[in-house]
Amino acid sequence: MRITPRRLAIGMSLWIPNLFSGIRVRRFSEDWTHATVELHVNVFTRNYVKTAFGGSMSAMTDPYFFMLVMHQLGRDHVVWDTRGEIEFLKPGRGVLTAEFHVSKQKAEEIRERARGGAKVLEWFETVITDREGDVVAKVRREVYIREKKRVTASSRS
Repeated sequence: MRITPRRLAIGMSLWIPNLFSGIRVRRFSEDWTHATVELHVNVFTRNYVKTAFGGSMSAMTDPYFFMLVMHQLGRDHVVWDTRGEIEFLKPGRGVLTAEFHVSKQKAEEIRERARGGAKVLEWFETVITDREGDVVAKVRREVYIREKKRVTASSRS
C-alpha cells in the first residue's frame, strides 16, 4: 500500500502518542511541501496551571519537517530529526496550530548538498499559534540528511 499524504495524516493522528496527547495532523499537502498540525489543550494535555504542557507543544512539532524532507527526497536518502529548540512566548490555551513548510527548492538544494554521501544538517523553523493567531512558541528543528551508501557506491562505479 502506497503512503499518500491523506493516509499519513490519518495514521499520524491515530498513532497512540499523538492520539492521547491531543495532537491531530490536519493535512499533508499532495506535493509533500506543507503540513498542518493541531494540539487540542484539554484536561489530559494541560499542565499544572491549566495551559498547554510544553512537552506536548514540542511533540506536536517533532517529526514533521523530517517527514516532508524524506518524502520529497525519496528512498535514496537517510533522513532523521536530530534535535529541537522551543521558546515559549505565552501560555497556550484551546487549539494550538503549527504549520510546516519545506519548499521543493529547499529539498533540491539539500539533495545536491547530500550528493556523494555528504552529511547535511539543516535547521527549519516554525511557530505555534493559538486560535487568535498569537504566537505561543517559536520552534526550531534540525534535520539530518545523507545519501544512502548504496546510492553513493553505485554512483562511483
